[in-house]
Amino acid sequence: MIKEYYWYYIAYEDLKKALKTGYVSEPTPENPKPDRKPWTEDHEKRFVSLLESELDKVFNFQKLKSEDIVRRIQASEKDVADVVSRLDNANNARRQSLRASQPPPSDEDFLLLEQVLSDIIADVHDLAKFTQLNYTGFQKIIKKHDKQTGWHLKPVFAARLKAKPFFKDNYDAFVVKLSKLYDLVRTKGNPVKGDSAAGGSQQNFVRQTTKYWVHPDNITELKLIILKHLPVLVFNPNKEFEEKDAAISSIYFDNTDTWELYEGRLKKTEGAEAIRLRWYGGMESDQIFVERKTHREDWTGEKSVKARFSLKEKHVNAYLSGRMTVESIFEKMRKEGKKSEQEIADLEQLAREIQYRVITRRLEPVTRTFYHRTAFQLPGDARVRISLDTELTMTREDNLDGRQRSGNNWRRMDIGVDWPFSQLPPEDVERFPYAVLEVKLQTQAGQEPPKWIRELTASHLVEAVPKFSKFIHGTATLFPDRINLLPFWMPQMDVDIRKPATRRFGITRPLASTSLSANETPEDDESDEDESDEAQARARAAARGAQHSVVDQSDLFEEDDGNALDIEERIAAQPLPGDEDYPLYDSDEESNYSDELEEARRIGGGYYYQKLVEYYIHRMGHALINGLKAIAPGPRPTNMPEPEQNGIAVMGNKRTIKRFVAPKGKRIHVPVRVEPKVYFAAERTFLSWLEFSILLGTIAATLLNFGNDYITFASSWAFTILAAVALVYSLMLYIWRVDKIRKRRDVKRVYYEKWGPTVVGIGLVVVMLVNFGLRVRQTGFASRDADQGFGHGRGSAGGEL
Repeated sequence: MIKEYYWYYIAYEDLKKALKTGYVSEPTPENPKPDRKPWTEDHEKRFVSLLESELDKVFNFQKLKSEDIVRRIQASEKDVADVVSRLDNANNARRQSLRASQPPPSDEDFLLLEQVLSDIIADVHDLAKFTQLNYTGFQKIIKKHDKQTGWHLKPVFAARLKAKPFFKDNYDAFVVKLSKLYDLVRTKGNPVKGDSAAGGSQQNFVRQTTKYWVHPDNITELKLIILKHLPVLVFNPNKEFEEKDAAISSIYFDNTDTWELYEGRLKKTEGAEAIRLRWYGGMESDQIFVERKTHREDWTGEKSVKARFSLKEKHVNAYLSGRMTVESIFEKMRKEGKKSEQEIADLEQLAREIQYRVITRRLEPVTRTFYHRTAFQLPGDARVRISLDTELTMTREDNLDGRQRSGNNWRRMDIGVDWPFSQLPPEDVERFPYAVLEVKLQTQAGQEPPKWIRELTASHLVEAVPKFSKFIHGTATLFPDRINLLPFWMPQMDVDIRKPATRRFGITRPLASTSLSANETPEDDESDEDESDEAQARARAAARGAQHSVVDQSDLFEEDDGNALDIEERIAAQPLPGDEDYPLYDSDEESNYSDELEEARRIGGGYYYQKLVEYYIHRMGHALINGLKAIAPGPRPTNMPEPEQNGIAVMGNKRTIKRFVAPKGKRIHVPVRVEPKVYFAAERTFLSWLEFSILLGTIAATLLNFGNDYITFASSWAFTILAAVALVYSLMLYIWRVDKIRKRRDVKRVYYEKWGPTVVGIGLVVVMLVNFGLRVRQTGFASRDADQGFGHGRGSAGGEL
């Protein structure tokens, strides 16, 4: 609770007490929870009356605070406008060598305005937290009431909540206004100006993008933090902000037989494409952007690029079907002469390639994504761009399973921007539970991101999700019967991403506006801070052993090498503490072979029959091994119930980990970086094995050609067998590794091999020891024979003498 708002929160404890009607009999050790007295209509009336009074209290306070914030923002607008006008007058007078009628504003004036705006920002943050906590309280007490009493109050009270919707206040309007004012004050009346259009004047974008999930509890706080550093990018500053202005909708295309675009983007194969049509605002928007995103591997020296061109909505169907030529699309642009001939030629080439791909690959609309985007960026400056997408929703656009959703049109028309699309059936819509934060940087190689961005991305407000894709997630969830390859973040959907605050970060009220109450002293504040620091230290100690609150990620940015992994990949590469080899994600092994068999079936020919034989041999082998294990004598483990907790749970300083296993017939795809140097490394490893085998073979040939006893002969054969085994083993291992690397399989034996070198090394030591032992034994026999022969010779000679 916020101390200043203490008396205006929902009286949750009083409502809980009102639910207690007393027991039929007193609790005893044998019956600690006896039956309660029946809930009567009088009890219900008293409870509803108390609940109504609490709702009125919260609603009225929230309304008053919201109106107060609006008045303060309006007053700040006047103050900022007055200061900026004084600054403009002073600048104009200076340019004309005249004396200004009013003195120019000082730095203290701007500092005072910044403190006032920071105080308003803190109030918006507190009010958002107040609203969220009270809404949760009402939901919980209604659930408790229905469970304990058996009377169903939830449907009735939902209507009363709609009549007093204290939780539906639009804080985005506050954010936009505060952003504009704060940017004016922060830049001392000289904000950066430029093209504020969606994407500016650029047609091609090359950025380094990192993605994070944000829990709904942290969305408003995150926006308020970012606006202190970057202004909200407003596309039309002359128009009053409306919610639909922030709406962005995209239609993604794919082949519903092969899903080649989905799998290409999921596997991140070189040249993988995503083709989509995007529009901004409501359905009345006439400008449609046709976009193509192309993935490029780092080793190619190129960057992933998003290229696009605009098209009138009435021409989309004709363009996609090939009835409209590319030249006619850009005919008007060529007549206007606003773009050079080279730029128009590049756009025409892009339009031809997309049109050819849609027609030849039989691409059709499959998934729509909708969200409200709040973009933070300096106008005309794309070096740092942050976007926060809320109300993210994916819907089906296909005409599969006999339902005509879009029909012959390029998009369905029964929905627009009316989130949450309650008119759609559950199987047609996927409402994503989190907001998606994207940090897009255009920095030079080796250059660090700004410090505030590093602190933000390392805070408890965000959860890093490398390579997250709205298109991939929506397609995987909306087509469960057709998609068998799942993205790696799917198991994380069942894990609470909220983390404890391990350090002081977030919205803080400026010191100049804080005041002490009548019952507080500075000494009390110091003791509270000491206790807070101690509590935070305990929280940090408890969080060190937990994977989900993980580590302080600030050191992940301390990398000067331009070719090093980016922040997402470094976070993804962090091992689990205590057990680096523990597989967090696992797939059904049977599905791997089924997936390969399905690919071979599409190729056909002898390759398909080869894979079919391998598939049945593999199944027979597994059945035989399982049968032998079943009949073999030995101890049997006791079956224990599976824990209900998924993922990683933090309980004090202990951690529970459960491996995520894909559903039957599904496979979780874990991103694997594959570059040409990986193939070369496998080849170098094979050549090292080959060199070792040739060396052993040379030793064996030398012993065989120049030896004259059975020990040398046996040793040469032993070295020959060892060399042949090493050669055959390394060849099979090389072929297996290349196949797994080509298929991007996340198999640990691809990168290290512990059995081969061990067996060969032990074999070499055994051969050497046996050879040495036999040679020592032979030398001992020869010495004894020589001694016996010398003694017998001396006796004969003595007799003769």
